[in-house]
Amino acid sequence: MQPRVFPQTIIARKRDGHVLTPDEIAAFVHGVVRDEWTDYQTAALLMAIFLRGMTAEETSCLTVTMMHSGVVADLAGVPGVKVDKHSTGGVGDKVSLVLAPLVAACGAPVPMMSGRGLGHSGGTLDKLESIPGFRVDLPFDVYAAQLGRIGVAMIGQTAELVPADRKLYALRDATATVESIPLICASIMSKKLAEGIDALVLDVKFGRGAFMKDTARARELAAAMVGIGRAMGKPTRALLTSMDQPLGCAVGNTVEVVESIEALKGRGPADLMEVTYALGVHMLLLARIASHPADARRRLETAVASGAALAKFRELVAAQGGDVGVIDDYSRFPQAPVVREVIAPATGYIVDVDPLGIAQPALLLGAGRINVAATVDHAVGITGLMKIGAPVRAGDRLCTVHARDDSDLPGILQQVSAAFKIGPARVAPPRLIDELVE
Repeated sequence: MQPRVFPQTIIARKRDGHVLTPDEIAAFVHGVVRDEWTDYQTAALLMAIFLRGMTAEETSCLTVTMMHSGVVADLAGVPGVKVDKHSTGGVGDKVSLVLAPLVAACGAPVPMMSGRGLGHSGGTLDKLESIPGFRVDLPFDVYAAQLGRIGVAMIGQTAELVPADRKLYALRDATATVESIPLICASIMSKKLAEGIDALVLDVKFGRGAFMKDTARARELAAAMVGIGRAMGKPTRALLTSMDQPLGCAVGNTVEVVESIEALKGRGPADLMEVTYALGVHMLLLARIASHPADARRRLETAVASGAALAKFRELVAAQGGDVGVIDDYSRFPQAPVVREVIAPATGYIVDVDPLGIAQPALLLGAGRINVAATVDHAVGITGLMKIGAPVRAGDRLCTVHARDDSDLPGILQQVSAAFKIGPARVAPPRLIDELVE
């Protein structure tokens, strides 16, 4: 029998910059799962890891231990190469809502386990739950059966899969430790490896609206996750993508689902579709559905143009108990009762849209969680965002704010307005796709 390792001992060792042993990491993970560690002890170690970091070996050990903190799914009975995508999070990033049914419509099984809002970034599960009746809490057997039947499932963590991450995820959000590369790696890769995938494509974002502010840090994170995937025998690729303005034209929950449906109908914003297609190409290549990038891109565009991707989304919504009627009638979504336009103060061109200047007001509206106990208001958000490079005249609408009530609204409108910068000359929008890490 191994001697007990006390939480305060492990916290102190990491606080002082030591490398944690596999036994200490196991004691931490199992202690969290069994509620033997209090929230304040767990938070203390998370902060120590944030400040002191982890070696590649520690990070890999933490990932594998978290993965095995619950059941590791076996999807061998589902034919085909099961391929998933994960984003490190950004402002207006609703790519998963478009990409999962799109890739499934092309013939690749997509088992997608997603998360809730983290920090200033929105969560795929929160967005899906704005569809009345949509269930993200499918038991594993139902999840596996659905994947075999329609080729796609979008769920949250089940009670069986990676229980350690459920508590750590919430505490990271509440303790300002989200940006830690080892913690991001362990959280993402433990869940992805536990969900039964054969291959993985990562969207690692950098810029003002991302958790990784510069490309060097994003590249470091991408390389770490690709290395873990490769070591576990799962082909993994990562794209570095820019988050220096919101992705698409909507930020919120319902409003982003509506924009995603529009994208599946062939009316998606150009930047959203560029990122979606870029990630989809690599998913189809890893799934061995397409033989080369041009073939993969053609298949994706055809699936949108033919209506096959939208039809797959209908199947997904119906399979998970959602109101399919929202796809054709957006009024069936939750609606915010207060709608206000933000007006351009001058004539010129949009030269900047600060993503955090949009995300933080959306958070104040209730589109995300300020703390662990907060509930999300699915109806509120911001729509019609003007993009960098667009011409604008004084008095034009820069965007529209959807709110629950008038409280704090003047200040929120002022913050949103300040996120836009107008200049005399047109500037090019930021390059979206930076590089591939494999």
